[in-house]
Amino acid sequence: MTVTAVIPARLASSRFPGKVLCALKGRPLLYHVWRQVTRAKEVNQVWIATDSKEIARAAETFGARVIMTSRKPHTGTDRIAEAITGHAGDIVINLQADCVGLSGAALDRVIREMKRDRSVQFATLARPVRDDSELFDPNVVKVVVDRTNRALWFSRYPLPYLQRPTRGLRSSQFGYLAHIGVYFFRRAALEAYAGWKRTQLERAESLEQLRILENGGAIRVFRTAVQTISIDKPEDFKKISGR
Repeated sequence: MTVTAVIPARLASSRFPGKVLCALKGRPLLYHVWRQVTRAKEVNQVWIATDSKEIARAAETFGARVIMTSRKPHTGTDRIAEAITGHAGDIVINLQADCVGLSGAALDRVIREMKRDRSVQFATLARPVRDDSELFDPNVVKVVVDRTNRALWFSRYPLPYLQRPTRGLRSSQFGYLAHIGVYFFRRAALEAYAGWKRTQLERAESLEQLRILENGGAIRVFRTAVQTISIDKPEDFKKISGR
């Protein structure tokens, strides 16, 4: 099987415009995300998909392969579906351009399982919620799973809601999971996703993965201890850059 990883990148982020080009340790943020994917042993090729010539030029300076897309895609996954048309990829990975700290080993684990178990059409990663500041942060997406680790729902709200919490941190009273911004698709599953219209709940929460659940798809959630950071606002960038 050919495994293709694509990083969708755009300048027009509503909460933090231009963040993928902000310098971290002398390199654009996008470089650090690209570099962590290239360390995955199971990934055959890595692309950056963008509609921005500025991002394309920056990516080419550090040796990344770029696919130019239109400005039509509403989500990163829609952009990837457009980008891989005509390119190889039995398994396609969507890694969000602001997800820092993800290891190649974490990606390899999911890929190997998808190669072994052909029933897995969609997959993603989740880690434990660290504290209450994350639990109640709408930028940290929470996911609840069933007994077979299939996603039941994703929300910016702290799910599940504890009706009778005790004193202390709520995050310590339940095994809350924070979703990590990476998606794994079989080629046919990605093409099906791109053919589905945006859904009402997807729009309400601004979470593209809800389109899969609303259309009856099953997302396998793999738990990891990797402590990733999603750069959603300038304050997040300042924390990791030390500025």
